[in-house]
Amino acid sequence: MLDAKTIEIIKSTVPVLEVHGQAITTRFYELLFTSHPELLHIFNHANQKQGRQQAALANAVYAAAAHIDQLETIVPVVKQIAHKHRSLGVKAEHYPIVGENLLQAIKDVLGDAATDEIIGAWGTAYGVIADVFISVEAGMYTEAEEQAGGWADFRSFRVTNKVKESEVITSFYLKPIDGGALPSFEPGQYVSVKVQPIGEEYTHIRQYSLSEAPGKDYFRLSVRREDAKDDQPQGIVSTYLHNHIEEGDQLQLSAPAGDFFLDTTKKTPVVLLSAGVGLTPLVSMLNTLVDYPDRQVIFIHSTQSGNYHAMKEHVQNVVLENNHIRSFFCYQNPTQADRVTNQFDKEGYIDLGWLQSVLPSNQADFYFCGPVSFMKGIYSALKEWGVPTENIHFEFFGPAADLEELVATN
Repeated sequence: MLDAKTIEIIKSTVPVLEVHGQAITTRFYELLFTSHPELLHIFNHANQKQGRQQAALANAVYAAAAHIDQLETIVPVVKQIAHKHRSLGVKAEHYPIVGENLLQAIKDVLGDAATDEIIGAWGTAYGVIADVFISVEAGMYTEAEEQAGGWADFRSFRVTNKVKESEVITSFYLKPIDGGALPSFEPGQYVSVKVQPIGEEYTHIRQYSLSEAPGKDYFRLSVRREDAKDDQPQGIVSTYLHNHIEEGDQLQLSAPAGDFFLDTTKKTPVVLLSAGVGLTPLVSMLNTLVDYPDRQVIFIHSTQSGNYHAMKEHVQNVVLENNHIRSFFCYQNPTQADRVTNQFDKEGYIDLGWLQSVLPSNQADFYFCGPVSFMKGIYSALKEWGVPTENIHFEFFGPAADLEELVATN
């Protein structure tokens, strides 16, 4: 436990973290990778370059400081990050390294304002916070390894099938090389994939949602190829998987992880909303809900056009075979062929008025995933419609962000 004086000092630094948080975390990563380049085998280099990891860490540090006297209030955030850490292979021995470089980064950015008293308080507080993470993650490692079919760290899988789902999304079907059983998982969870593309000095790890329901003898990952754009580089791992991994090749996978998943204990109606590759965890949920005929399910997917619409035929077949499931498709820029076949329900973007026209009420559990702009729009619409916060469930692909804060500041 922290004494009152330490808590007082930490809380006094909250305004400073609001201003300098991202500068501190940017400096932290510079120091970390200079002194321990081996950690580049774990961290997402693209998120580093785009500043997303720095922003996520700054938010986490700020939250820890603001709630230092009530750390139990940030347990959900701790668990979310811990799932990521477990799937990446972050271990207890990494925490002292992180602490040392974080304190040095605070000194470097704040200069004389970082007094010995402040650094000492942060050192003590970091130790307490690190112990919380280490304890939670230790439990997750144990659970992942000891569950039926489970394992620790990474396991070798063989690609048994590779299926092009759309212009940019390809599915990879994977079975363990050791021939052993697979663990169950919660529909919506992800695995980490570790690869070392040709010409790359370090291994690269990415999380991809499992796009099939649990209980199969294979895992399925449906990966979007991230081509270079004006504001972001080409995706190293996604393009490697699309262009170089073929049937018969091997991939290293972590055990399933993640805190975004379908609550199968509830009886409420379910609305699944996705855009682009954000449909992957929701298809896992959809395929699971086939076995829950007492729950009304509406699946809504938004994409650019029919050329980019992955798993369309599968979803249509699920709807035809299950009376409790309906689906709607929204195309932002439908092609002429799309207009001729008329197999989409809305042109443009999903908005509140349209949602209210196709949904019987707001009395449902809403799950959504997709690009940040899509998620901001859906979140705003649901809040405006009066959907209770506890019925709103979402996941960011990449470092977590505060969606409510993103909506409020844009």
